[in-house]
Amino acid sequence: MLGRGCYHSAPDEIWGRRDFIKIGSLGLLGLNLADFFRLRTVAAAGPERSCILIWLSGGPPHQDLWDMKPDAPAEFRGIYKSIPTNVPGIQIGELLPHTAKVADKYTIIRSMTGREGEHEQAMTHMLTGYRPLATLSYPALGAVVAKEKGGKDGLPPYVAVPDVGYGYGPGFLGASFAPFTAGDPSIGNYRVRDIELPTDVNWDRVSDRRHLLKQMDAVFEKDPLLKNADTKHEFGAIDQAYDKAIGLMTSPKARKAFDIQQEPEAVRERYGRTPMGQGCLLACRLVEAGTRFVTVATGFNQWDTHQNNFNRLRDQLVPPFDKGFAALISDLAERGMLDSTLVIATGEFGRTPKVNGSAGRDHWAKLWSCVIAGGGVKGGQVYGASDAIASEVKDKPVTVEDFTATVYERLGIDYKREYDTPIGRPVRLSSGGHINLT
Repeated sequence: MLGRGCYHSAPDEIWGRRDFIKIGSLGLLGLNLADFFRLRTVAAAGPERSCILIWLSGGPPHQDLWDMKPDAPAEFRGIYKSIPTNVPGIQIGELLPHTAKVADKYTIIRSMTGREGEHEQAMTHMLTGYRPLATLSYPALGAVVAKEKGGKDGLPPYVAVPDVGYGYGPGFLGASFAPFTAGDPSIGNYRVRDIELPTDVNWDRVSDRRHLLKQMDAVFEKDPLLKNADTKHEFGAIDQAYDKAIGLMTSPKARKAFDIQQEPEAVRERYGRTPMGQGCLLACRLVEAGTRFVTVATGFNQWDTHQNNFNRLRDQLVPPFDKGFAALISDLAERGMLDSTLVIATGEFGRTPKVNGSAGRDHWAKLWSCVIAGGGVKGGQVYGASDAIASEVKDKPVTVEDFTATVYERLGIDYKREYDTPIGRPVRLSSGGHINLT
C-alpha cells in the first residue's frame, strides 16, 4: 500500500518519484493513476471517512465462506461448494449468493493471522491491536476514532448495535469514549434508550438539574479534601457524559438517524428483518448522519461452531449476514457513500482446517479471512493466499497489527501516534503494524 506514515509528511514528500513508479501495481488498496492524483490533493488533511465493523463474534469458518478448497480431502473442505462471483476468477461459498453479486465492491483478505486462540484474548487483540494485559486496558478501534474525530450534529461518534460485547470498550481513554449502545433495531416497537426524556421529566426539570449540578460542582471545587487530579478527572468524565446525553436528546438529526422506521418497507426487506440485517441498515443511517464508527454484532460467540457447523451455518448464521452485508454494500454505493465508508466483516480468528468428530470446526488463530469494502479500498480482488487446506498463510500475511494500522490509515488517523496511559506510559495506536502490504 502507498502512503505509509503519510500524515507525518508534506504532500510532496508523501508522493515521491518511487511512489509514482509503483502506481499501477496492485496492493491491498489497488491504487491506479486516477487515485494517485486524487489522493495527492487530500493527503495533508486526511480523508473524512466513517467505519462500519460487522463483528462476527466467535470466529466464522473461512474454508466454508471466503476461502473454499474444492480440491482438498473431504475432511478439510466440508460439504459446501464454491460459486462464482460477479468478478471473473473469484469464488466464494455457496451460502453467500447475495454477497457473490457485489464482489466487485470488496476485497477478500485470505491471509489474516494472529496469536491468540481463546475468544476473549483474541477479541481484545483484534479490536484494539494489542494482546491483552492484566495491568492495562487498551482502547478499541471505535474509541480511538471517537477521540480523534469527535461527534457531529449531536450524534455519538461511536455506536454499538445492538449492544456492547467483549473488547469494544474505551480502555485507558476513559468512559467518555465508550460506545453508545443502540439496542436491537429488528424488534417491532424499536426505540432507542437515552435519546428521549422519561415520561415524567420535562426540559424545565432538566434545566433545574443542570443548574443544581453546577452549584454542587462549585462546592466540590472549593473543598481542599476533594480538590485533586483524580477527583477532577472523574467529575470531568461525568460532565462530558452528561453533556453528550443532553446533546443527543436535543439533536433532531440524531433522533432522525436512529428512527429506522422512516426507511421504506422495501429497503428494510432488502436488508432482511433480522438483527444483522436491520443492524446493517441502522449503521448505514448513522454514518450518513455523521457517526464515525459503528459496530454491528448479533451475539457473543455466535459463530463458535464446535458442533454442527454446517447446519448452523446454513440454517442460522450465514443467511442473515449474506443478505444484510450485500444490501449494506449496495446501499452505500447507491447513496454515494461507499468511498467515504470503510466496511469490515471479520471475526477474531478462523476455524480448524479439519472437521472434528462433532461435525464442527474448532479455534484456529493461524489463519482466517477478512472482507473489506469502501473507504478507498479497491474492490473485486483477493489479497494474500492460504495453503492447500486453508491451514496456514502461503502468501502476504496480514497480522492483527497490520490490520489496525490499515484501518486507522484509511480513516485518516496517524497509526504511529502515541497516547499516554494514566501512569504516563506512551502507547502507539498500532504496535508495529504496517500498511504497505504489497
